[in-house]
This record gives sequence, C-alpha cells and structure tokens, in this order.
Amino acid sequence: MTAEAQKKKSLIVGVMVLAALILLVLLAYNPARDEAPYSAPVWWVSLTAPQYPEEAFPDGIRIHFHVDGVFNGCSEEAGRAEVSDQGEALNCVHEMDTINHYVGMYPIAAGAPVERAFSPFLLAFLGVMMIGFAVRQRGARVGAVSIGFAVILGWMYMTLYTENGIELETTSYVSALMTSIDQEAGQEGDDDLAGASGSGLIARLKREMAEVEAEEKGEKVEKEAPKGEKGRLVADLKESYQAAAEREKMPDWTGSGLQVMTWHYEETLGRYFNDQSKINPMVENLRLAVHVVFVGLIIAMGLVIWGAYRGRGLFYWLMILVPMALPVFFIIDYAARLWWFGHNLSQMGAFTVKPFMPTVFGQGKVAQFATHSYPYWGFGVIMVMSVLLAVAALTRRLQIKRENADL
Repeated sequence: MTAEAQKKKSLIVGVMVLAALILLVLLAYNPARDEAPYSAPVWWVSLTAPQYPEEAFPDGIRIHFHVDGVFNGCSEEAGRAEVSDQGEALNCVHEMDTINHYVGMYPIAAGAPVERAFSPFLLAFLGVMMIGFAVRQRGARVGAVSIGFAVILGWMYMTLYTENGIELETTSYVSALMTSIDQEAGQEGDDDLAGASGSGLIARLKREMAEVEAEEKGEKVEKEAPKGEKGRLVADLKESYQAAAEREKMPDWTGSGLQVMTWHYEETLGRYFNDQSKINPMVENLRLAVHVVFVGLIIAMGLVIWGAYRGRGLFYWLMILVPMALPVFFIIDYAARLWWFGHNLSQMGAFTVKPFMPTVFGQGKVAQFATHSYPYWGFGVIMVMSVLLAVAALTRRLQIKRENADL
C-alpha cells in the first residue's frame, strides 16, 4: 500500500471516529433540553388506561429514560385539570410511581443506581477508547489513552469518594435525584411529611422566606453565593439529607457521590415500603457494587492501554468494538432494569401479583393498563454512532490487512 493510500484510509477512520465522538457528546449533552435533563432521551415508556383519557393525556403517563436518569415525558398541558385547581403540570415520573406501588413495585429512581451514577465516566471511557483507536502511531496512541484514563480516574475518584464530590456529577443526574426527593416532600400527611427526607426542601423554603422577611424589616441577611442550577440542586439535596439526619443516626454530610447515592437509594426504596430488613442488604450491595465497578474500570483501563501498546489483538480491537456495541449494551441494561422491577415486588403492595417481565419493546398489558415501550431519538444517535464506528473498524481492518500483505 502506498503512503498516500495509507494516509487516506487513516483519514477516513479519523473522520468516522470524530463524527461518532460528536454524537457521543450529543448523547451526554442535549442542546435542545427541556428543563433539567441535559442528556438525550434514549427510550420512552408510557401507560394508558381509561382513567387517563386521551384528550387530557395524549401520550398517556409517559417517562423518558436517559443514560443518567429518568425524567418526565408528559407535555406541560397533560392532566392539568385533573392534577389541581391551580392547573399545575403533571410529573409523570411521580404518577407512574404512584400507579406501580399498588402492585408492590419500587420507585423508578431505585432502578440502575450504579449505571446512572457511572454514566458520565463510562461515556468518557468510550470516548477515550475511540480516540485511541483512531490514532495510528503507537506512542501517540498510548499517550492519548493513558492521559485520558488518568483524567477519568481522577474525576471518578473525586466524585465518588471526596467531600462535595456530588458537585462533579452531571446536572441531569443530580436533577433526577432531586425529582425523587421532591416527590417524597409532596406526599400527603403532616406526620409523614415532617419525617420525609424531602422535608429539607421545606426547611430551605422556610429559610428563604425568613430571609425575605428579614430584608423587608431592614435586617442584614447573609445569603449564599449563587451556584447555578446544579449548585442549587446540590444545596437542596444537602438540606434533605440534614433533615433526615436529624431524625436518624446518620453520618454528617460530606457530599461524596457514594454517600449521596447510597442515602438516596435507601430513601427511595423506603418511600412506600419501609422494610429495613430488606432495604439494608440492598443498600450494602449497592455500596459493594460501587467499589467493584470502580476497581473493575481501573483493570479495564489497564487492559485497554496494553491493547493500545500492542496495536493488534483482542484488546486493541476492543477499543472500537465496545463503543460500537453501545446500542446492545443499553438494551441489555434496560431489560435488566425492567426485570429487576418486575421480580423484586414488595409484599406490602395493595395487590399481590406474580413476578413478571415488563415489556421491553412494543406494547403489553398489565391489569387495566396498556404499556408502550419504544426507542426515542437518543437511541437513534447511538445507532448512527455505531454505524460510523463500524465503518471505521472495517476501514482499519482493510488497512492492516493490506499492510501485512505488502510485507
């Protein structure tokens, strides 16, 4: 193969990988975002039933699955008249949780806590692998992969294990946590509300109202400096945690990603079915899973660096094959989430049903509800990215084959 032909094929690989990287960024950051979600919606699920007429709920009770959280999929006008006299918008994540808990299903926020928390690191991991595959020179390839992984490892460690590490998580992820806590704050019953972890929101609101009253009286008030959208969400989470800590024996707030994740998971599991004999082992399993995944990613980084050094063999090709298989990984993980919900039903539910597998794709039926589960535009982004990477892999394969034939 001539040097010009080799350069041309390397250019094709680079262009394909660059285009795939742009789509990967689009998956993690949605420029056409609606309210809190910054990431792209990958899948949607809705429930339809006679009590949710199409005139008021054109999409049924709909939710959107993102890589780092689950968000409201209902339009702003959906169910306004049915929700309240003030006509406030319906949050369908809350509504679906309310429906599901009658059969003993845990809240949606309890699903895939590890995957959601690690999603920014995993996407960055895939991006570094793609860049490493695109670079042809061994030294530059190993250097790019090593530096990229070092940055991810430092970011991951600081997020999970250091003070206020939660602030290094994505805004979408923190927003999804706060959406769940906000639901607990809105539950009925004065006694329950006073003890809910979401009462931190009420405490924060009371403090802000007190600041306004003090200002009106001409008193000096020290306010926190503006922190942006994510900063305000983290502050609300801290208020909620501290409110829970006042009634329970809990460690002081550190704000580490691990602390927030495990606390939120415990609160979410106990929202409707507060059976600590079942919840505590699940929380400990989550804590162990975080450590295992952290170590596992370090090992995976080492294997990829080794593959980058060799420039051939299984670990080299994994740099492109793993990102290319992202659609398959998402569907497997999504199906596993649904299996977990359908096979971990609390006996404290109002109705007893046998464990079941919710519909992964298409339409299904649960009691009087029709279920709908389909990919959304974010999944299309993943599919296009996979095709681009397949072209890059095939081009590089032909390039290497031709080079070996010329030897």
